[in-house]
Amino acid sequence: MRLLRAPGVYTPQDDTALLVEALHAAAVPPGGRVLDIGTGTGALAIAAIRAGAAEVTGVDVSRRAVWTARVNAALNRVPLRVRLGNALEVIGDESFDLVLSNPPYVPASNPCAAQGPARAWDAGLDGRQLLNPLCARMYELLNPGGVLLMVHSALCGVEATLAQLRDCGLKAAVVQRRRVPFGPVMNGRTSFLEQHGLIEPGQRHEELVVIRGDRPERPQGDGGAERAGAR
Repeated sequence: MRLLRAPGVYTPQDDTALLVEALHAAAVPPGGRVLDIGTGTGALAIAAIRAGAAEVTGVDVSRRAVWTARVNAALNRVPLRVRLGNALEVIGDESFDLVLSNPPYVPASNPCAAQGPARAWDAGLDGRQLLNPLCARMYELLNPGGVLLMVHSALCGVEATLAQLRDCGLKAAVVQRRRVPFGPVMNGRTSFLEQHGLIEPGQRHEELVVIRGDRPERPQGDGGAERAGAR
């Protein structure tokens, strides 16, 4: 895959590679519709197209990322629709067979919305500023039988993500794990992470996880029946 990266656009790293592995293991439904939330360079979206997706939409809040993903799609000669904005707003009532997401998940000392390149990683004091609304909306984003594959650090709460996805009607489990050393961003805020009990003193590594969520083909239980009736 040929990838260009404009300054300020997130560079594909260990989390991207781990999610690509999960994508290949899950197998894209032939002719499936795919949504890539926080597409960045478009690496995941392009991987989904190559894996057999018929229609892929990448969304990012960064204009540079949108431009970069479009250029990379052209370089790799794949049909990719890229949209600018918050995916939960610009997608509307569309639904998909597969949702991919490598959202911002790094805990940050500033609880306000990140600016500039930091939008690709900063996610509030607990790292869940974007994860929580994504989990809450995921049932509606998936078609019956659809699959979510989302990567984030264990520092921001694996059990919280699993619980939120299950509460909204999905089956959820961790399908990939990888222990990696801190990169420049994490190394630059170790004092903050230690003070808030997010890492042990002297810890300089984190565990990345890919969480899979499956929307049942049919509603299960009273909660699922209520959701189905409301749609």
